[in-house]
Amino acid sequence: MPQELAYAIITPYSLHKSRTGGILTRLITRTGLELAAARMFAPSRELVEKYSENIVSADDPQDRRIQELIRDYILQNFSPDPKTGVRRRVMMLLFRGDEAVRKVRSVVGNISAGRRGGETIRDTYGDFILDDNNQVRYFEPAVLAPPNAIEAETKLKIWAHYSDSEGGLLKDMLAYPSGQRAEQTLVLIKPDNFRFPTGRPGNVIDFFSRTGLYIIAIKVLHMSVAEAEDFYGPVREVLRARYGAIISGTARTALEKELGFKIAPDLEKKIADLLGPPAGDNQFENIIRFMSGRAPGECEAGTKSQPGTEKCIALVYEGVDAVRKIRDVLGPTDPNKAPPGSIRREFGSSVMINAAHASDSEDNARREMGIIRIGQENTFRKVVETAYGNI
Repeated sequence: MPQELAYAIITPYSLHKSRTGGILTRLITRTGLELAAARMFAPSRELVEKYSENIVSADDPQDRRIQELIRDYILQNFSPDPKTGVRRRVMMLLFRGDEAVRKVRSVVGNISAGRRGGETIRDTYGDFILDDNNQVRYFEPAVLAPPNAIEAETKLKIWAHYSDSEGGLLKDMLAYPSGQRAEQTLVLIKPDNFRFPTGRPGNVIDFFSRTGLYIIAIKVLHMSVAEAEDFYGPVREVLRARYGAIISGTARTALEKELGFKIAPDLEKKIADLLGPPAGDNQFENIIRFMSGRAPGECEAGTKSQPGTEKCIALVYEGVDAVRKIRDVLGPTDPNKAPPGSIRREFGSSVMINAAHASDSEDNARREMGIIRIGQENTFRKVVETAYGNI
């Protein structure tokens, strides 16, 4: 049986309330499916209308009244603001696997007035409130998901068709008070969070939500060796110097014990100069292998640019003082030195396996975003077209 594609759309309200991490955690851990792609959208009225036309369906087990409420909700809340014309943020998550549509829809849940528990995503994050006359006072579906594989294909083709022009790295979406300047910064949720279906990716996003910043781009990334070398290139000389000092001290202690005489400082420096570069290069190769699945020395000619075997989620956050806020929540490189409540203290295990990366300046954020092409490469469309053919 071929693997299915299923989508989950996180609504503008759920994004605004920073519920993204909790929703992603539920979807990954309770479906066991592969997160195949993700993309931010700023839908036009045209895209919203085309999508909403396909919401009410006789094949949807959801009550028709609820389907109509969802259709009207999409038209009102996904469309650009009628007063300002500013488009709203929508996040599309794409899952792949056996019975993907059924599994995603089961975790998302249906909507009814009598539901009060927290079993499904909509139980926890959605609302359906009626007044004494059985009229709707408030309605928020939280997440949208297709009812069957046929409708998943129909709707995914619509979103994929618009994904180049209305998705990717969103710009001019948010307003800031006069005198305040927004920054953009890049986050990578590293491969150690994807060894098996776990809530860690969503939990890490939840930690970042404390900053009050806004997600304006997301990409499921399989970093190639070439990308990893370029991305981490600036740390190579740092590693050579750092490991030179570490190795020279270790070597001095061992030699003095073995030989029975003191090693002079100038000789210790020569040891550092001799052994630091290869030791640093070896650690650099370990970093590349961790991020991409292969070290540069393990690659055959012409294979460095192929997508790696390891998975990351790349996110771009925007807001005032974004670089500092993200790095404060992330914590220092060494998890043992990170403060309680920081991401690396909670989820990291070593200097390399430390849960996430965050840009340390606006300039580096721009450089790193360019390397992984988060605003250029549309992997969402590629996954859809691989499943269904050209859009």
